[in-house]
Amino acid sequence: MSVDNGVQTLEIELASLAEDLTSPGWHECVLCYVNRMIAAFGCDGTLRWTRRWRDRQAPRATGLERRAGRVGAYCDCELFLNGWDVAVEVVPDEYRGPGGGAGCLGVRTGTTQPCLVWVRINRAAGW
Repeated sequence: MSVDNGVQTLEIELASLAEDLTSPGWHECVLCYVNRMIAAFGCDGTLRWTRRWRDRQAPRATGLERRAGRVGAYCDCELFLNGWDVAVEVVPDEYRGPGGGAGCLGVRTGTTQPCLVWVRINRAAGW
């Protein structure tokens, strides 16, 4: 095997691994996915993970980024700073991960609505 073939093989394997690591789970809602991606890879100041989820789970939801902006979310982490928080009281124990963390409760295919793990932050009440 030549060096070029080895490099090409490695690039293919890395691309496959990246796809596996960053693919949305089956029926994983947008917020659970974005939260998981931020925890693993951070926020780059854009809606990168939100767009990736949309492209794979709900490609017809062309207004998703605009709707995020309406709640003050112009990057992925702002979804959780300005838009939604965990509604721990609605998460059954069987969905809690190690350390009491919550897992996605799932959504139907194509919906951009978050699962019941998430609740909208009511900024009007506090400001």
